[in-house]
Amino acid sequence: MEALAQPVIKVAAICGSLRKGSYNRGLIRSAVQLVKESAVTGIEIEYIDITPLPLLNTDLEVNGTYPPAVEAFRQKIRDADCYLFASPEYNYSVSGPLKNAIDWASRPSNVWADKAAAIVSAGGGFGGGRSQYHLRQIGVFLDLHFINKPEFFLNAFQPPAKFDSEGNLIDLPSKERLIEVLLSLKAFTLRLQGK
Repeated sequence: MEALAQPVIKVAAICGSLRKGSYNRGLIRSAVQLVKESAVTGIEIEYIDITPLPLLNTDLEVNGTYPPAVEAFRQKIRDADCYLFASPEYNYSVSGPLKNAIDWASRPSNVWADKAAAIVSAGGGFGGGRSQYHLRQIGVFLDLHFINKPEFFLNAFQPPAKFDSEGNLIDLPSKERLIEVLLSLKAFTLRLQGK
């Protein structure tokens, strides 16, 4: 008998920083590369750019429809099996652009609901940890199910260098930890889907 093909998990990856050289965006680029290199199999990652989203304004909702950029974003979130957030820490919380994206996708009907998610972050000091805890609180209302472990907080400024001059992750131990996050996200997604 032939073995059944394992389903491919669709991961929507969202970065809370709009800066191209952002270390958090570098974490997503690294995750995409690790999947391409088959360090993690059975998943595909699509980076979802939140730059085109207008600021949330319910006046933009007309007869149950949203602006085209919002509709396209909501569809990508709806189509994904799970989510990978790269969340920078701004003033002990998530960034404004990330909160804006979350809020647009939570408008009726909430397209985040009942799916798995993971968070990674890079920054100074605590490595973005406070933003992660705040994002987990937001996820409670959204009915998002975050993996508990492993947690991934990366102090980007503590030697040795973790990123190159273009914001690409070069630290091998951090790449190994990122693989562990992706494997945990995959396993939890399959569990939630009953597979």
